[in-house]
Amino acid sequence: MPDLIHTLSEQDLGFLKMIAAAWGLELNAPDANAALPILIAGMSNRLLAQEIIETLPDAARQAVYALLNNDGRLSWSLFCRRYGEVRALGASRRDRERPDLNPTSPAEVLWYRGLIGRAFFNLPPEPQEYAYIPDDLLSLLEPLNLPQNTPPGEPASKNDYTHTFPATLRILDDTCTLLAALRSGLPMDEVEEYLTIPSPLLTSLCQEAGLINENNQPDTEKVKNFLEAEPLASLRMLVDAWKGSSTFNDLRFLPGLIFEGEWQNAPLQTRTTILNMLEQLPQDEWWSLPNFVSAVYERQPDFQRPAGDYDSWFIRQAGSETYLRGFATWDDVDGALLRFIICSPLHWLGMVDLAAPKPGSAPKAFRPSQWAGLLWQGLPVAEHTPKPVSIKINRDGHIRISRHTPRAARYQISRFCKWIELWKDIYHYHVTPASLERAAQHGLQAAHLRAYLTHLPDVIIPPSFLKALKRWEKFGTQARLEKVILLRVDSPEVVTALKKSSAARYISEVLNPTTILVQPSKLEKVRTALMEMGYLVD
Repeated sequence: MPDLIHTLSEQDLGFLKMIAAAWGLELNAPDANAALPILIAGMSNRLLAQEIIETLPDAARQAVYALLNNDGRLSWSLFCRRYGEVRALGASRRDRERPDLNPTSPAEVLWYRGLIGRAFFNLPPEPQEYAYIPDDLLSLLEPLNLPQNTPPGEPASKNDYTHTFPATLRILDDTCTLLAALRSGLPMDEVEEYLTIPSPLLTSLCQEAGLINENNQPDTEKVKNFLEAEPLASLRMLVDAWKGSSTFNDLRFLPGLIFEGEWQNAPLQTRTTILNMLEQLPQDEWWSLPNFVSAVYERQPDFQRPAGDYDSWFIRQAGSETYLRGFATWDDVDGALLRFIICSPLHWLGMVDLAAPKPGSAPKAFRPSQWAGLLWQGLPVAEHTPKPVSIKINRDGHIRISRHTPRAARYQISRFCKWIELWKDIYHYHVTPASLERAAQHGLQAAHLRAYLTHLPDVIIPPSFLKALKRWEKFGTQARLEKVILLRVDSPEVVTALKKSSAARYISEVLNPTTILVQPSKLEKVRTALMEMGYLVD
């Protein structure tokens, strides 16, 4: 950062005299060029510099502490939001109004003491304007006993965590379900009811983890490794993919918001900043979610907008044509993102437990989960005791698989089945001719299912079910159940006339000269056709 000579070199003599007076320095010089080195020499006294800081008004002193705690700089937009503006005054007006004696903000107190400068710095993530303490002053002030940084927010009250939602491994079940659905070619709208996580978000996460390839199909080898790994090791694959991704955009998954335009945000940098803030929190107590969000608003509101730009992102709430622009909308976008990341990705990924005042209410407290150290810090994963295989197969082809059954088994079996429902942690499937035909279209043969089932330990397979699978392999579908309407008439001439009418296409099959089968959904059209031909239908 610039030193004092570069910070003050463009200032006139009147401004330099205001600084000197605030420091109690004599400044008898004919012009600014002569005055500047004298002023800097006086300001370079360590004891005097520290005394100036200690005698500042409280708000101005807090501003200095904030700068010192942030390597001597803050973005100008953030600094001004916290500590007020520095008015743009010409020399004549300045000398007339004396802002050094009558400051309107803590920022002006510091400005007219020469304690801060204002400049553009080309620092990551992008160049922007900063308020800063000049380098030579910074070195004098660093030994100050600064107030210790406290974690953002405060502990939750007991009423906030009376109803808890511990982190679970449910995301692994959902991932297994999604991968099986993609491999089976199931429409995603039919799969949504089996997921606890929105399918677009989960799909994006699987792409980041390399489980889904560029064609949106599971990568066979990576899926195998993922499903067969220790559960916490599998979970860490997803955590690491999320934490390190520059393309998984948490902001774009915020529910209830519409994003328009070509603007870009920096999801990886934002996520890293949020995780760094969360790492400051105690690891063994419930923390207030509303107070955490409020603390970020006070301390680091630009966590995802380093340049303090609140106007160029085109975001609106669903059902509204008004864009959420300006700092006044911070809670609707930036605050909502904080709540979303804590209550959704971090909770779904097993790193955060949530709690609420009562069942059904929004979470108001959170804390690190039992697995947070393993997942967050990459500590070694202990071996997991394998869950027993819990699969029940009925003679009619219905299969029930417990959620606690190894996921690799459910992945293999579900691809051959019609999906019925998920009820009380039991996945219900049914092997049907249609499901086997669909599987065959995706390169999955019934023989694979039969071989897999027979090698599972402790799974009882009804002989009739195995026999049916073998028959289907050899002959295909041999029996069909259909819903039809049976139409009987008194004379063959009625059937002949109907076959010649426009309703002929609704006849499923002619059984004999006076009996036909009609599609149930087309019954009224057949009735109308018969009425037009002069036949009453009972």
